[in-house]
Amino acid sequence: MPLRTTMIRAFRILAVAEACSWAALLAGMYFKWIAGTTELGVQVAGPIHGALFIGYGVAALMLWRVQRWPFRVAALAGFSAIFPFATLLFERWAGRRRYLTAVEAADAATALESSRA
Repeated sequence: MPLRTTMIRAFRILAVAEACSWAALLAGMYFKWIAGTTELGVQVAGPIHGALFIGYGVAALMLWRVQRWPFRVAALAGFSAIFPFATLLFERWAGRRRYLTAVEAADAATALESSRA
C-alpha cells in the first residue's frame, strides 16, 4: 500500500479513535466528578485520549504537507480536535471534498480545485 494511502487511512482511524476516546474520557469524568465513585475512568482514558489527540494532530500536519491542503483545511482539522466528536465531522467533510483522496503531489492542487467547483 502506498505511503500516501497509508497516511490517509491512519488519519481516518485516528479521527474515529480520538472521538471514541473523548467519549470514554467524558464517561470517566462523570464517574469521578458527578457520581463521585471512582477515578479509574479518567486514569485510563486520559492518557489514551492524550496520545490519540497528539497522533491526530501529527497526522493532520503530515497530510497538510503531503496532500497540500490549504491552510484553512489544516486549521479546521486542528480545531476539530478541540471539540468533542468534531474529528468525526471533519473526517466526513474532508472525505466528501476529496481532501482525503490519495493523489500524486503534482495533481493535488488540480484535484482540490476541481472538488471545490
